[in-house]
Amino acid sequence: MALGYLAIIKNGEPIPPTLSLWKIGAWILAAATGARTVGFAMNRIVDRNIDAKNPRTAIRDLPTGRMNIKQAYAVLFAGFVLYLIAALQLNSLCLILSPIPLIVFCIYPFLKRFTVFAHFGVGLSLALGPLGGYFALRPVIDAANIPIIFLTLFTWFWVSGFDIIYSTSDEEFDKREGLFSFPSKFGKKRALQYSGVIHSIAFILLVGLYISAFYGSIIVGIFTLLAGYLLYLEQHKADDVELAFFKINSILGFVIFTFVIIGVNLAV
Repeated sequence: MALGYLAIIKNGEPIPPTLSLWKIGAWILAAATGARTVGFAMNRIVDRNIDAKNPRTAIRDLPTGRMNIKQAYAVLFAGFVLYLIAALQLNSLCLILSPIPLIVFCIYPFLKRFTVFAHFGVGLSLALGPLGGYFALRPVIDAANIPIIFLTLFTWFWVSGFDIIYSTSDEEFDKREGLFSFPSKFGKKRALQYSGVIHSIAFILLVGLYISAFYGSIIVGIFTLLAGYLLYLEQHKADDVELAFFKINSILGFVIFTFVIIGVNLAV
């Protein structure tokens, strides 16, 4: 949304008159909540039998019986309704594009049964979020979209890379169950090397975002370098999944958020 606002200001376009910025933000939050609810519910439903066999995931609601399958589908349906209502309230482009994330959410839980590139399915499911927020405020496809393309691709590679790190904790289980992942296919050491390459590409894309939208800002440049350091640190500490995934990666998320917000405010 912030990059959409920046594009509007730089192009001298009027703010969409149908909704205030606060209302647009509220509907974006509602759409994101609905979409993530659909994604999580679909993943838990599809993987419930696999989760029951894995000691790490056996404590989840469906395997333990705290939630039954009908309740899970009810949660999925509620998220679906909220998501579509939010898309309808935003603009026609958001409504037209709204099936795309749903299709991704329905497909990616099955990918681990067929391909090691399942990690990129997880990454894509989250990478569509920034793109949706942008189009919610600025439903236009043109050259001004370049910064949001960089942010979307950065998110895709960032998430895919840290999902590989996270999946190292299931390496032996995935091998035993015939599930596909980088660690089960290539081994932990090589998988982490691939994750490092993917995160290097993510950093290059983040630099592309800086150059295309915030070039010349020293403060944003510092945050760009900080994000790069955290990506490096996440890889360096990848043997400790708890530290790399849940702590360093969470800090990186706040850094990227601050990077965009400060950049947009300085640019306007």
